[in-house]
Amino acid sequence: KDMSNHTTVTEFILVGFGDHPELLCLLFMVFLVVYMITVFGNLGMILLIKIDSHLHTPMYFFLSNLSLVDFCYSSVIAPNMLVNFWVENPVISFNGCATQFFFFGSFAGIEGFLLAVMAYDRYVAICKPLLYAVIMSPHLNVLLVLATYLAGFLNAAIHTGFTFRLSFCRSNVINHFFCDTPPLLKLSCSDTHINEVVIFAFASFNELSCLLIILISYLYILIAILRIHSAEGRHKAFSTCASHLMVVTIFFGTILFMYLRPSSSYSMDQDKVVSVFYTVVIPMLNPLIYSLRNKEVKASLGKIFKTTWQDK
Repeated sequence: KDMSNHTTVTEFILVGFGDHPELLCLLFMVFLVVYMITVFGNLGMILLIKIDSHLHTPMYFFLSNLSLVDFCYSSVIAPNMLVNFWVENPVISFNGCATQFFFFGSFAGIEGFLLAVMAYDRYVAICKPLLYAVIMSPHLNVLLVLATYLAGFLNAAIHTGFTFRLSFCRSNVINHFFCDTPPLLKLSCSDTHINEVVIFAFASFNELSCLLIILISYLYILIAILRIHSAEGRHKAFSTCASHLMVVTIFFGTILFMYLRPSSSYSMDQDKVVSVFYTVVIPMLNPLIYSLRNKEVKASLGKIFKTTWQDK
């Protein structure tokens, strides 16, 4: 197909929530508050884990990395989205769009891989408690985290390469608040079939392999918990997994709903609502879930507030 008559797109216009002008002020305030809670919650969690020596364990090492990823992953989207509420024609350059797409894909991928690593950590802690310190050595923990970052960045690089080699000549208006896969594929005048197959294959492999690790880990954890005779012992073992299970359910449930659907069932308005949930709300929820449901984090916070109060 001859593309010489088409002009090449050099920038995109992000529609965002401009189709609901009556809600702009309210949405801006809500998203601003959510993003501020996300920043303080995640950076606060990293700081808390760093300063409290009782939290210098593999589980909290992974949790501090999860908080860092949540902070980065939200910051790729939220500040730009908040600015665009007050801009008449919110424009993002072609390279800016590709950069946002790459980093968002990277951090979303890293989060999935990290949650799988954290499930393995809980499996070792509950099923092999006497060997926990030996198996989950600092060296292995660092290697596992590095592997999640490498896999996330590599996966995003492949997605970005496949998406931005397409020709965008129909329109440069993205019916979304950030550069995401479905709205970009809708704008392309190239054949997107290969892209859809690649995205589906990679997303399926990555998400399902992470879910498989999590499910197998929790199957062994469940068997180990059922073997504990005392109700108190069972409750204690399960409580160390409850926060992680909640985070996994929310994150993977949303991602699977969003990306593993046939393209014919996409509705951009519906997708925007789901996208708000996993780009803005989930990074805020994770530190809240871990701080409200975790005795050690609550005890550490209590100790810091007590010390601060006494100093005054």
